[in-house]
Amino acid sequence: MTLYSRRNILATSAAGGLVAAAAATGASADAYSPAAMSDPGPHDPAQEAINPYDWQSLPTDHGNLGTLRHSFSQVHNRHTDAGWAREVTVRNFPISKAMAGVNMRLPVGAVRELHWHVPAEWAYVTYGVGRITAVDSGARRFVADVKEGDLWFFPGGVPHSIQGLGPDGCEFILVFNDGNFSEDSTFLITDWFNHTPKDVLAKNFNLPASAFDNTPKKDLWIFNAPVPGSLADDLAQSKQPDVPNPYKFSLLDQKPVFSSQGGRVRIADSNNFKATTMAAALVEVEPGGLRELHWHPTSDEWQYYISGTARMGVFHGEGRNNTVEFHPSDIGYVPQSIGHYVQNIGKDTLRFLEVFTSPEYADISLASWMANVPHELVAAHLNIDVPTLQRLAQSKTPVVPI
Repeated sequence: MTLYSRRNILATSAAGGLVAAAAATGASADAYSPAAMSDPGPHDPAQEAINPYDWQSLPTDHGNLGTLRHSFSQVHNRHTDAGWAREVTVRNFPISKAMAGVNMRLPVGAVRELHWHVPAEWAYVTYGVGRITAVDSGARRFVADVKEGDLWFFPGGVPHSIQGLGPDGCEFILVFNDGNFSEDSTFLITDWFNHTPKDVLAKNFNLPASAFDNTPKKDLWIFNAPVPGSLADDLAQSKQPDVPNPYKFSLLDQKPVFSSQGGRVRIADSNNFKATTMAAALVEVEPGGLRELHWHPTSDEWQYYISGTARMGVFHGEGRNNTVEFHPSDIGYVPQSIGHYVQNIGKDTLRFLEVFTSPEYADISLASWMANVPHELVAAHLNIDVPTLQRLAQSKTPVVPI
């Protein structure tokens, strides 16, 4: 699939592309003269189509908030003969200071080798089936199978692994609570063995030094291994107790905390997923629906777009407001307490993740704020009559009914 078809470019000529961008913003192409909409010099229609609002913004946009969108489809992919991973960090997405993201693919049998890292790891399975393992600081074990729609959370410093199961392995999104973190900088078990004298290994494990003659001389990172047997067999190998709070959570199996004709919201945070210190929501918005005007008071928001086409408006104050378009594999980022909305502008259901570094999910609705202070006060600000304000919902409506 070409970039042109992915971004739904309506025309590849300069003039046609500009008319399409104007139409996408809701502005009339007639409002701009042909000269004002032309770009006779060197330009790249494919790049311009990635976010048409950069070239022709909405009339309500003003100022420059920097880059609010990146995409896993635009970053370097580190391949091995067993699988691959690609990452978006603050190095290529400067606004993403609090969180970094990784997209990883493990075919059946492929293993993300035993490792740990300083930041916590939040994950969502976008495809297939895998097996995850971990051991906590009390030597308590955790082994579980995960499927599409499940997530896991490993606290910082907890060693773990991931392996693809049949029939076709798995793919998933990882989010770390440190925008500087790179998947390439994890602490790998093979790397530590390779850099520790054999006599120290022998003494530590009470084994002969010859036991370590064949350990790898280079880290494995992602490698092929035999497909594991049953989950019960893997669990039976350890007699240690299970971790007190499982590191797995089946988000897609949860009943939505909010549902309307416009869409649904499912939340996983420390209230229902006891192991996590990072909150998240899976948001579904039907065509024509809107994730209401709101902001998050306790954390930046890292977004991952799974399906559909979205338009996000971001209000930063100081009269600044920018609009961004998103497609599957795109990442969005909204700093803490910055107002925004997300609108489904496509023909299919929009699905995206909201991830936060705070343990509890929190948002503030513009509409419910206005409805829960004296109507006369709001009327004095906005020149909206009181009877109209009385019609506003006092409770939050995360996805506005269509």
